[in-house]
Amino acid sequence: MIVTANELKRRGISYISHLLEKFENVFISVRGKKKYVILRVEDYERLKELELENAIREAEKDLKEGRYVVETAEEHFKRLGI
Repeated sequence: MIVTANELKRRGISYISHLLEKFENVFISVRGKKKYVILRVEDYERLKELELENAIREAEKDLKEGRYVVETAEEHFKRLGI
């Protein structure tokens, strides 16, 4: 569902709450382009959890395939240019 910023301003947050009962998320458009997305906290947390699970899988794969570096913190910072 797409709602304009002006419509959100006019109808308020209760309108968004009503829309989220029917739709998984609500896009807010500004000047005709989707700029923001609103979703339930539970859905956001699930997305973050999936993102973390994916990062862990990638790290485990890198470890298994030997794509890692053993170095001190000082060496690491130097390599990063910090």
